[in-house]
Amino acid sequence: MIQSMTGFGKATLQLPTKKITVEVKSLNSKGLDLNVRMPSLYREMELGLRNQIALKLERGKVDFSIFIESTAEQTSTKVNVPIVKGYINQLREVYADADETELMKMAIRMPDTMKIERDEIDENDWVQIQTVVEEALQNILTFRKDEGMSLEKEFQLRIGNIRQYMTEALALDPERVQAIKDRLQTAISELKVNVDENRFEQELIYYLEKLDITEEKVRLTNHLDYFLETINGTEANGRKLGFITQEMGREINTMGSKSNHAQMQKLVVQMKDELEKIKEQVLNVL
Repeated sequence: MIQSMTGFGKATLQLPTKKITVEVKSLNSKGLDLNVRMPSLYREMELGLRNQIALKLERGKVDFSIFIESTAEQTSTKVNVPIVKGYINQLREVYADADETELMKMAIRMPDTMKIERDEIDENDWVQIQTVVEEALQNILTFRKDEGMSLEKEFQLRIGNIRQYMTEALALDPERVQAIKDRLQTAISELKVNVDENRFEQELIYYLEKLDITEEKVRLTNHLDYFLETINGTEANGRKLGFITQEMGREINTMGSKSNHAQMQKLVVQMKDELEKIKEQVLNVL
């Protein structure tokens, strides 16, 4: 079953003093383009997280975020009392008539009056955070699989349409061949010269062989079958599907260049339109 590279996963964890939220978003990309946002406290764990994410998601433009919301009454940000007192003493020398409240308001706005006590990583907290990260990754994988099912239905529809248009084009082949013969015979008649009938037949056969689309029909059918076989395989392979669509395009283009028939060319244009829709969606396949 194919998977989409587009997805979203989220998981939350409530710890005694904080709430952890993990979000993962992904879009299509040729490789793995990973952007990780997390509190500086856990920055030393980033490499391990990147490896964990890469193993699960493989490809895509991925935005991974860890948000931490403190739920404790205490805060790690505190007033730097000695600094504030120093500012007040200096300000008193400048504003001798100012009262203590005004001096306090001015001092607290000065640099370095607040200090943040650095927390240390709690190993037990980190183990639980890894669990919620894994849950978010599983959620995005589920999302990708669901999107993959929708893509598969879309591909089956478009492949079926291409088959139908090809069948209709092949049904026009006898009419096309006869039209070519009539056109050549009319051209010869207008020349008003004697033509060796055997030589004319040989040249006509040679010309019609160059316009024959049987080989293109066989190869295109094989490519269509291989495409469906690939999307039903056990491994997601968007790159392989991209290569197959390129080969499909070559055969359809050759049919168009050989057709020499207005109605057949219209059907070829419709086949190209269906193939373009397939190509657009293949970009989203993992």
